[in-house]
Amino acid sequence: MLYEDIYHMFIKRIDEGLLKPGNKLPSIRALSQQLACSKNTVMKAYDELEKKHVIYSVPQSGYYVIESSKKHIADNLQDVIDFHTAGPDRHAMPYRDFQHCINQAIERYKEDMFIYSDIQGLHSLRVQLARHLQDLQVFTVPERIYVVTGSQQALHLLVSLPFPNGKHNICLEQPTHVGFMESIRQHGREAYGIGVGSNGIDLERLEEIFKHNDIKLFYSVTRFHNPTGYSHTNEVRRRIVELAQQYDVYIIEDDYMGDLDSDAKADPMFAYDPSGRVIYVKSFSKVMLPGLRLGLVVLPDVLRDAYLKGKSAADVHSPLLTQGALFIYLQSGMFNAHIDRMRQLYSRKAIILQQAYQAWIPSGAVYSGSQSGFYSTIELPVPLKAEQLVDHLKQENVFVDNAERMYLPEFAKDNVIRLSISQVEEALIEEGVQKIANGIADLLIRRTQVRFVSRE
Repeated sequence: MLYEDIYHMFIKRIDEGLLKPGNKLPSIRALSQQLACSKNTVMKAYDELEKKHVIYSVPQSGYYVIESSKKHIADNLQDVIDFHTAGPDRHAMPYRDFQHCINQAIERYKEDMFIYSDIQGLHSLRVQLARHLQDLQVFTVPERIYVVTGSQQALHLLVSLPFPNGKHNICLEQPTHVGFMESIRQHGREAYGIGVGSNGIDLERLEEIFKHNDIKLFYSVTRFHNPTGYSHTNEVRRRIVELAQQYDVYIIEDDYMGDLDSDAKADPMFAYDPSGRVIYVKSFSKVMLPGLRLGLVVLPDVLRDAYLKGKSAADVHSPLLTQGALFIYLQSGMFNAHIDRMRQLYSRKAIILQQAYQAWIPSGAVYSGSQSGFYSTIELPVPLKAEQLVDHLKQENVFVDNAERMYLPEFAKDNVIRLSISQVEEALIEEGVQKIANGIADLLIRRTQVRFVSRE
C-alpha cells in the first residue's frame, strides 16, 4: 500500500464523520501491521496529514485529529505559504496537556461553576500569575493583578476610563495593533502617533507630544512590536518612563509576547516604575492558545473601582473553567516547558527569515525583523502598492497582510506588507520569501513596460 492510499483513507474517514476532532489514530506500528505495509509508509502518510493541519502529534502519546471540515482539508491540500495568519504555530500548541488541565479544573472547580466568580479573577490564578510575572521582571502582588478575557478587553476598557491625571488624549506608536486603534475610534479619543522604526523611537518628538497635547496615556509594545517586530532597548524604555513621570502621562505596556524574549537582561518598562505609572498588559494568545481568551493587566490602586465597574459591565467575569485550567497549567510547570520550546522554534524561524531576506529581497525594499520570529514588515519600493503585491502573491498561493490599516491617517503608508511566520513551516520560509521577491520584481517590470508603452 502506498502512503497516498493511507492519506486518502483517513481523509475519507474524517469526511464521513468516522473520525472526529480529538480522536486518536492507530499507532504507526499497529497500522503498519494491520495494512501489511512498512512503518515508514505509515509515518510518511501521518507526516503529510500533519503538514496539511488535519492531525497533530503529541510526543509519547500519538496522533490526533484536529479538523473534520471538508473545506478546511481541501483548502490545505493546496501548496499554500501563509505569512498572513498571525496565530501561534498550531503544530506546537499544547493541546493534550491543556486538555488534562481542563479536566482537572472541571473536577476541582465543579461547585464554583454554578455561581458567579470574582470580577478581578480567580485568586489562586492571580497568586500564580504574580509568581509567573517575576520571570518577566514584573514584580507585583495578586491584589494588583486583574484577569481579563483577552488583553484586548483590558486595552478597550483602559481607553474609556478616566485617569487620575485628568487628561484625555492618547499617544501611540506607528504603525500599531489594529484593535487598539479601533478602540480609540469607538471611544472618540484623539490620537497622536509617534513613529517606530529601525532607529527606534524619536524621544525628542515624544517629549513634545507629552508636553503640549494633554496626553492621558501612551500605548507601547516594547518587545517584538506588532507589526515591525522591533524591540526597544532598555535605555529607551527607561527614558520613556522618565518622560511619562515628568509630564504626568500613564503608559500601557502591551507585553503580549514577552514570554518569547530569551534576553535575560531585557527589562519591561514596568521595572522602571512599578508604582502604577506603567500599566502592564499581557496575553496568552500568541504564545499558547488563542481560543483560551485570557490575559492580565497590572493596575494601580487608583484605577481599581473604575476598572472593576467597566469589567463587570463587559462580561461580569472571565470564564472560570479556563482560569482554573490556566492555574493548573502554570502551577504544574507545563507552561515553562512549553515556552522553552516556543523560544527555540521561533528563534530558528527568525534566523531563517532574516537569511532569506538578505538573500532575496531586492534593493529598494526595506525589511524589518526580530528574534521572536513572529512579525516583520517589508516596505516596498516606490511606486508599488501593498495591495498590488498582496493580490499578485495570491496567484502563487502566498498570503501576506496589507499593513495599511495599522497606520493613523497622518502616518498612512500604502506600500507596507506584514509577515508572520508563525504558521509557516521552516522548510517553506525561504521559498515564500523568494516568491515575494519575485513578485516585487515582476510588478516593477510591468510598471516599467506600461510606462514605456505609454511614451510610445
